[in-house]
Amino acid sequence: MKLPLASLLALLLAACQPTPQGAAGDGGHASGISVASPWLRETPPGAPVVGGFLTLQNPSSGDDRLLAVESALAQRIEIHAMRDEGGVARMRELADGLPLPGGATVELQPGGHHLMFIQPQRPLQAGEHVEATLVFERAGRVPVTFEVRPLSASGASPHH
Repeated sequence: MKLPLASLLALLLAACQPTPQGAAGDGGHASGISVASPWLRETPPGAPVVGGFLTLQNPSSGDDRLLAVESALAQRIEIHAMRDEGGVARMRELADGLPLPGGATVELQPGGHHLMFIQPQRPLQAGEHVEATLVFERAGRVPVTFEVRPLSASGASPHH
């Protein structure tokens, strides 16, 4: 009888612990950062990369920065910027992360800032969900679930 009672006590104590800094609930908020519409493009078999997109909002007055993204889906994940150089789209990694000024909303979308999931472990099909963690300079670690959308997807889902 002592073992089940001890287990129950441990569960109750764990439930009473404060939420760790940077943890997000269903609302997608953590330390003031809001994450909306995270999605990935589905991939054909053997695709070496997967594009990731989302919207970040920092309603606080303090600046923050997206430093990294972690997921078991890919060998590594880079934060990229796209820019037009003489009519040619150039992509580059943001080695210092993506600035998120206080009061700003930053969209990671096709043709602009985006996440590059490099060497995915498997092909992705529309309708799947992929777990990841966003790592911010100040807000800490924020768990997020990416929805996999069809290859033809170009932005926010109509039902979000």
